[in-house]
Amino acid sequence: MANSGDISEAKFLTIAEVASMMRVSKMTVYRLVHNGDLPAVRVGRSFRVTERDVNAYLQRSFYDAG
Repeated sequence: MANSGDISEAKFLTIAEVASMMRVSKMTVYRLVHNGDLPAVRVGRSFRVTERDVNAYLQRSFYDAG
């Protein structure tokens, strides 16, 4: 998390929740995590992504198509 305050305030999302939020497949989210484009925390055999990091990724990804 970039410049995070208190980690206890972070809202963690599952890969499935991130995929649903972004309207993409879970495989796409896994690719973003494995490529380092989307920071994630490994919990056991699964990953968790903070809502803040998802929002930051989406902000970085916007472009002007006009």
